[in-house]
Amino acid sequence: MTVNLSKGQGISLKKADGGTLTAVRMGLGWQAAPRRGLFGTRTREIDLDASAVLFADKQPVDVAFFQQLVSKDGSVRHTGDNLVGGAGQGGDDESILVDLQRVPVHVNQIVFTVNSFTGQTFAEVRNAFCRLVDETTGQELARYTLDGGGPYTAQIMAKVHRVADGWQMTAIGQPSNGRTFQDLLAEIQAVL
Repeated sequence: MTVNLSKGQGISLKKADGGTLTAVRMGLGWQAAPRRGLFGTRTREIDLDASAVLFADKQPVDVAFFQQLVSKDGSVRHTGDNLVGGAGQGGDDESILVDLQRVPVHVNQIVFTVNSFTGQTFAEVRNAFCRLVDETTGQELARYTLDGGGPYTAQIMAKVHRVADGWQMTAIGQPSNGRTFQDLLAEIQAVL
């Protein structure tokens, strides 16, 4: 059963049987919003990029994104860059796989961001979401939908963080501006 998250809401990543998840996938999907023009309605390709920034306390220590597909420790893997969106017909256009058992013990938070590399704003994007999937079973666990577009080019979407008895996902939903995750680091640290 999927939990639709609101901004700031979190869920435990414990399995229903009390076990812990071992691998999760953060999926990102989007479509270009149609624009009315002189010659009818058209859409423009939009290049959104998903990134996962690994933190030890509030310090970034590693990353997986379109220019570094695998974190240095190998626990986080980006499946590749989608330059246009909408390829999944409502499914994931970009995915980041996290092997929770391999995440180094000093890493206590993994933050997922979305950036418009080509600079289009989220007002030009529709049906944008991130979702967390149990990679072992394929079951969707949680979904955070980006509502309302807006005049910004980035979003700090969600984080997976350690809690006393495992991991938890929290929806952040913080709009921002920047072409890559590096442009967002100060704002990410403020919401950790």
